[in-house]
Amino acid sequence: MPIIGKATVVAVHGAWADGSSWKDVILGLERGGLRVIEAQIPLTSFGDDTTALKRALSRSLGPVILVGHTYAGAVIAAVHDEPVKALVYVAGLAPDEGETVAQVFYRDESHPQAPKLAPDANGFIWMPEADFRNAFSQNATAQQIALSAAVQKPIAVKCIQEPVPTPAWRSKPSWYLIAEEDRMINPKTQRFMAGRMGGRVDHSPMYSAPDLVIEVILEAASVTLGNATLPGRAVTG
Repeated sequence: MPIIGKATVVAVHGAWADGSSWKDVILGLERGGLRVIEAQIPLTSFGDDTTALKRALSRSLGPVILVGHTYAGAVIAAVHDEPVKALVYVAGLAPDEGETVAQVFYRDESHPQAPKLAPDANGFIWMPEADFRNAFSQNATAQQIALSAAVQKPIAVKCIQEPVPTPAWRSKPSWYLIAEEDRMINPKTQRFMAGRMGGRVDHSPMYSAPDLVIEVILEAASVTLGNATLPGRAVTG
């Protein structure tokens, strides 16, 4: 059923991705009556990424639902603008005040097939091409994996080493989609973050399970537009 009223979903990609990662989700949300903006963040520093998200927010209409994948979970939580009514985490990283992205990313043991990541001489971390198939989007199609590897954006070390401010999930309703087969962010870590925020498979469910991602976002939008006061919830996928 289409969402009634004006609202904007602002989706934010994570590390090693760009806006194309949200293609199927964007099309599904627009069929549901929501306007969607994809915030292209530079992945050059946490501050730069937050600024880029704020620029995208300036183009929004009505209430806003922020959606962040992986690293972008930290970025969406740094924005406290009044139009933002809800946060949706898609296997997102959710450091608390004073923590860094790196601290929560490495909180629990790594999957045996997780990539061995290290910065290059310029301070950027690239994903080895083979690891798009082995860990980043292992349940996606061969075409999707090839595309994601080809368009990858490296993430600067600065992004994951900067302590974050008080996160918006402390004051705004939040939903969390847990990727139970994740090889990048330990599902145990995801459950910890979802539980800590009181928040209501494959590392990149936008590729392999877009309908589930759409369902969670539409629920957040429905609650927001209906002015219902409900706690967030965690969803597994």
